[in-house]
Amino acid sequence: MPSSLFNFTILCAVTGLAMAGCANTPMSSSNNQHRVIIHAVSAQGVGPAIGNIHFKDTPAGLVINTNLSDLPPGPHGFHIHEKGSCDPAEKDGKMGAAIAAGGHFNPNQAPHHGTPTTGHLGDLPILNVDAQGQAKTSLIAPRLKLADIHGLAVMIHAGGDNYADQPKPLGGGGERIACGLIQ
Repeated sequence: MPSSLFNFTILCAVTGLAMAGCANTPMSSSNNQHRVIIHAVSAQGVGPAIGNIHFKDTPAGLVINTNLSDLPPGPHGFHIHEKGSCDPAEKDGKMGAAIAAGGHFNPNQAPHHGTPTTGHLGDLPILNVDAQGQAKTSLIAPRLKLADIHGLAVMIHAGGDNYADQPKPLGGGGERIACGLIQ
């Protein structure tokens, strides 16, 4: 094989590998920001996309910009969960939405659920949804960086979050209604 043909073949192979690697990288990711597609979830599985969330590292912490629709109006529990899955799973003998995501992200083993500055690292500010079912807002998680949450799930719960374990566990957010994978 002539050396120029060999060099061309190697160049094509390397370019092909580089392009294949790029195909698996989200187009909107960079070193300090990432876009996550959010899907409705139920005990039957992952449903349609309802919007996206942008995460961005800043000196003040992780800025979270939401662009979501088709959610029930009102306040919702909003958390990072410990596993990168939005799949249903069985809990207490019954299938539940996005149970495969595990519990709140809590690598420091905080003993209680709490505010974004006191509880589990995955405890995020309340997500408020307007009367039209949209959440287009900016929030901040002061103790998190994008590197902390890579490979995990972001979760929206049916109910609000009182940042306490009383009267209901984990702030009373209840069922999981929307989820996205932070890849």
